[in-house]
Amino acid sequence: MTEDLTSYRSSRGLVSTADPEVDKPICRKPGFDGKITSLGHMEELISAFLKKTREAQGLSRADVAPMLGLSIPVYGRYERAFSKMTVTRMIHLCEILGFMPIDMIFEAAPHLWGRTSEEAEDCLTLARVLRRLPKGTTRDLIRLLQRMIPDDDDSDRGISDVAETVK
Repeated sequence: MTEDLTSYRSSRGLVSTADPEVDKPICRKPGFDGKITSLGHMEELISAFLKKTREAQGLSRADVAPMLGLSIPVYGRYERAFSKMTVTRMIHLCEILGFMPIDMIFEAAPHLWGRTSEEAEDCLTLARVLRRLPKGTTRDLIRLLQRMIPDDDDSDRGISDVAETVK
């Protein structure tokens, strides 16, 4: 392994681990408790989120499946963590059930949004609040927040990319 790759893994907090879903060692980022959630368990968390969201909309599997162009048993595989979801299927489910991708991903990997569970919850709450702001307010808020972030902190969250878009 090159020094650059070692440095990259370290800077991202990645550790080498084994996972029952993968034949070879993989790199993952530990959760808040220092443990690594298996890929299979993340699938289960995503499936539980999907079922909970569908039920909250008052829909049955029989209601949702045809809107996705699927049979009821095939759709049920997603809610039972039997079938792995593609990103395009997730987007389609977002359209049908009215959630944002961040909501589903947060269920499986909240550690991607902060260093502590509280920080991660705050980031998710902020994302949900931002979704509801009127366009003009959103642009003003982006400009305000950009002025509050030190220049050397851009790399962690892709802030510089956002800054260029808003200008």
